[in-house]
Amino acid sequence: MKREDLYGLAAEFAHHTELIHAAEEAYARGYRKMDGYTPFPIEGLAEALGKRNRMPLLVLLAGILAGCTAYFMEWYANVVSYPLNIGGRPVHSWPSFIPITFELTVLGASLTAFFFSLGLSGLPKPYHPMFNLQEFERASQDRFFLCIEADDTLFDEKDTRTFLEGLEPIVVKEVLK
Repeated sequence: MKREDLYGLAAEFAHHTELIHAAEEAYARGYRKMDGYTPFPIEGLAEALGKRNRMPLLVLLAGILAGCTAYFMEWYANVVSYPLNIGGRPVHSWPSFIPITFELTVLGASLTAFFFSLGLSGLPKPYHPMFNLQEFERASQDRFFLCIEADDTLFDEKDTRTFLEGLEPIVVKEVLK
């Protein structure tokens, strides 16, 4: 039975290698709703937690879409909507379309990266249940935390606590909502 006021269990580690090992063990055990909190970025932590990053694909697709839209807009304006025969030059002169196409490709990709990074990360987030943990202040200084959420399908308070304590953290604490 899960308590309604429990957000999860957090284990505190002294070194980032211990956190990565703990995240790999928890993922191998079957936990999926968990997160790691660190004072600096750790390469490989997202993969150890089983998180996938779809941002590069979104940015690429948005850039391609913006570039194609820009090129079509220029082509339509110069060839279909308002063709001008200036000095016998072709109406569809693709080299003159490249600068605007490039600029709108970059604009579309950068705006997508900005807004989707905010949206996918859940920002702005002025409150998080981990802030209730007294020791969590050290997550921005010198400690590393792994929190397994109570919403996880495998979460059982006693079994999860035993599992986390088996990873030899400094301490395992309850995180309340």
